[in-house]
Amino acid sequence: MFTKLAKVARAACAGALGAALLGTGAGVVQADPGPPMIGGGSGIIIDNTELCTVTTVGHDAAGRLVGLTAGHCGEQGSQVWAEQDRGAGVIGHFAYSNPGAALDYAVIQFDEGSIIPVNRIGNTTITEIGAPATFPMTGCKEGRTTGNTCGIIWGNFQNDNTSTQMCVAQGDSGGPVVVGTTLVAMVRAYLVVPCFGPEVGPNMSAIVNDMNARAGVGAGYYPI
Repeated sequence: MFTKLAKVARAACAGALGAALLGTGAGVVQADPGPPMIGGGSGIIIDNTELCTVTTVGHDAAGRLVGLTAGHCGEQGSQVWAEQDRGAGVIGHFAYSNPGAALDYAVIQFDEGSIIPVNRIGNTTITEIGAPATFPMTGCKEGRTTGNTCGIIWGNFQNDNTSTQMCVAQGDSGGPVVVGTTLVAMVRAYLVVPCFGPEVGPNMSAIVNDMNARAGVGAGYYPI
């Protein structure tokens, strides 16, 4: 059983919005915390229905601020909120998504000034994009559900995907898979049982090649 990892988020969104509205009565002055910090490993809400994880944030060849996540998290045009600050409003949209394809990735185009892009979230720092990892390397991922987990890399699964033995669960879709600080893959799904069955996800080199071949938003991508 091949289980993709987006997580239904209606209740979470309602709770987050409710929390954002608390303490905003007349006469209360609140400091503006500024745009949310978003990077590989950040939780995002898509169309008020799905919780997923950002893979990486950077710029494309046209200078647009873009990010990546799993394609099955939404469709082209889907709106994106930061899970950590739902009250900040829409921070971007899916400029491209291919949920039915083997690479299963989406390109997020962030709105001007809507986020502060960072290269470190939790225990994961991304400095570059590298070639697919191979057995018996150790890979780690950062996900909004299970945080930072590591495991052995089994190697190629099929169609430019890599299999690992890292713990992943629903909501971790799109999470960055790194070896050291090199981004090598994206979390897509698990086989049979969460945090026990192997994790599978597309290689970053294949995603970058596909973005460049399409020549649209995301082409020429490089991380911050």
